[in-house]
Amino acid sequence: MEIKEIHYRMLQEESRRMGGGLFGVADLVQTPIVTYELDEDLLKKLPFGISIGVRLADAVLEGIEDHPTVLYLHHYRQANYLLDRIAFDITALIQRSGGKAIPIAASQIVDWEGQRGHLSHKALAQAAGLGWRGRNNLLVNQTYGARVRLVSILTDLPLQMDTPVENSCGACRRCIAACPAKAIKEDVKEFDHSACFEKLKEFRNKYQVGQYICGVCVKACRPKE
Repeated sequence: MEIKEIHYRMLQEESRRMGGGLFGVADLVQTPIVTYELDEDLLKKLPFGISIGVRLADAVLEGIEDHPTVLYLHHYRQANYLLDRIAFDITALIQRSGGKAIPIAASQIVDWEGQRGHLSHKALAQAAGLGWRGRNNLLVNQTYGARVRLVSILTDLPLQMDTPVENSCGACRRCIAACPAKAIKEDVKEFDHSACFEKLKEFRNKYQVGQYICGVCVKACRPKE
């Protein structure tokens, strides 16, 4: 077994032990990911991107109708907390194995106007073979739909790499009908980010969730039956 596969299995097993349900590795040399406010010289030395996902609870999502619930808010926060703990632990394991790594928080905005984090977790997850970009502008996993949260780690530890999947949403348009902001279009390239964010601001103030969340299109994108 090559060292890349040994490292891959070691990190994957640790991720699963801590609760990570999805694990993939992207080649950031062949598929560069746009980043914001990160040291470019350091990034050049970290050619591997690890994507880890956790599945959200179906029963929590089923409680959502046309706006987020307080129950979903708590579940959302706990999923992010778990992901950040997994990423922290994986980063420490990488360092003990002789590598360098940067964990990128599951939900951290560095550009509020553009609604951007240090990088796009869904773009990295797509490059790592965990799903595709759905009409809802979220990562859609072939097993869990959009009912996942993600975290990312950049590293130089040699790793076996995964390849992007060729799946798509096909004829499914449930998210278009469900979207309370009418932000989801036939073509994901036409996704209306402004309309989505305005609706999130409305939800934040109206339903006492205190955070820019929705969950309606996440609920609509059901796991594979």
